[in-house]
Amino acid sequence: MALRLKTDWILFATIICVAFFGAVMVYSASSVMAELKYGSSYYFVLRQMFWVVAGVIILMIMKRTHYRKFQQPAVAFSAMSITLILLFLVYFMDGHQHRWIRLGPLGGIQPSELAKPALVIFLAFFIALRSRAINNKHTLLPAAMAVGLVAVGVVVADLGTAVVLMFTAGTIFYVAGLEFRYFAIAGVIAMCGVAYTVYQKPYRLRRLVEYVDKDYKLINKFDKTGIIRARIQNSFTTKDTNYQSEQAKIAVGVGGVTGQGITQGRQKLLYLPEAHTDEIYAVVGEELGLIGCAGVMIGFVLILWRGIRATILIPDEFGRYLALGITTMIVVQAFMNMTVVLGLAPTKGIPLPMISYGGSSLVSTMVSLGLLLNISEHAG
Repeated sequence: MALRLKTDWILFATIICVAFFGAVMVYSASSVMAELKYGSSYYFVLRQMFWVVAGVIILMIMKRTHYRKFQQPAVAFSAMSITLILLFLVYFMDGHQHRWIRLGPLGGIQPSELAKPALVIFLAFFIALRSRAINNKHTLLPAAMAVGLVAVGVVVADLGTAVVLMFTAGTIFYVAGLEFRYFAIAGVIAMCGVAYTVYQKPYRLRRLVEYVDKDYKLINKFDKTGIIRARIQNSFTTKDTNYQSEQAKIAVGVGGVTGQGITQGRQKLLYLPEAHTDEIYAVVGEELGLIGCAGVMIGFVLILWRGIRATILIPDEFGRYLALGITTMIVVQAFMNMTVVLGLAPTKGIPLPMISYGGSSLVSTMVSLGLLLNISEHAG
């Protein structure tokens, strides 16, 4: 007799509610700009609704696909290979931002978003295969190479996503039993890599410096030769690095407890950059207030709860690492976005999963959450 699985309705309902709430907020955040730029206030929301519907279909397909079908070398290595190829191609095809592979009227593909589920599937497969020898060099070297190659490919244009990937990989390795000394080595290498990439981009350097030392008192004290200040001034794009953060905090502050009302926010009216993408949480704060912000946070806390539950209850190692990786990846990205908007971290260009505008991000998230739903169902 075939085993009947019980849908995790809490997780499923949370995903659907957050995704459609995101479409509403995209319309509210983008309608004025869309009218001015494209002649239709529905320009962005219609595209977002297309991806929401497509994402729900993908979610249902992944939900009905047994997660163990992904526990195959062909799947794990193919996903990684395709991701690395796309990351290589995007560097040359998008010479300015290194983010998008354009597909004409269909929009584009953002390989850094596709890298997230690909890396999680690969690590879950590989670590489950080598779990009894997790601290062996024959396990560590291939895994470190995979994580390193993806991180390097992503960090060129998207430091925030690279941090999410490294944090997710570190969490999986920690639960798998990696020794502290290897964590220390990886941590030092990662910190050096982050420091280098921040220094390479003057706008990143200025964002970080002005977040921790707005008046340059510490910099002037320790940077006697003026190298850091000279580097910061090396690009005209660094002039207004705090503008986005300040406008986001104004929007959240104006919203108060109950907000100004849906579509009634003012900061999105050409004051708040990227209002419908990276800064959409600020629009939620202004229009729906503390209640709206708390509601979004509760949605991701529910995903965290159901993900941890699935991680604990699933009997096999592949399912455990896959559920853990997906949960960590989505929740960490969400809370990174929120902390940036609230001024608790330096500005980074990272979308709020399922809420920010963007097809690649939404599809990547729905693929991952569909797998998490399937694991949760098998966890009982």
